[in-house]
Amino acid sequence: MASLRHERRIAAPADDVWDIVRRPHDIVKWFPGITSVTVDGSTRVITTATGLDIPERIMAIDDTLRRFAYTITAPLYTFHLGVIDVIEIGPSDSLCIYSTTAEPDLLCLVVAGATAAALEEIERQALAMARA
Repeated sequence: MASLRHERRIAAPADDVWDIVRRPHDIVKWFPGITSVTVDGSTRVITTATGLDIPERIMAIDDTLRRFAYTITAPLYTFHLGVIDVIEIGPSDSLCIYSTTAEPDLLCLVVAGATAAALEEIERQALAMARA
């Protein structure tokens, strides 16, 4: 089982960064390669640019901890856990951490590679909010 973590310090309030990632249906706005999403309770199905539907179970949306956790339930994975944490560093400064743990290991590398690009887009959107 492999685990990878990407983090990004963002010059924006933690609540603004959290507001970008906390809504399950908004993943299409900041995660590369996702073209559509459906959400039904704790089930989310993302559709990739290649047309692949990937079912997920939302495990936590914790506004107090600013933590979003989900697991990919597709049979392609033996295990998957994705966690996004947004930590307040100061009034206008935050740390966004995107962790991926998966088996098989290769699938962890694939997802974790995209999480780095997702963090870039989260930062771009948060900075735009801070300037507005």
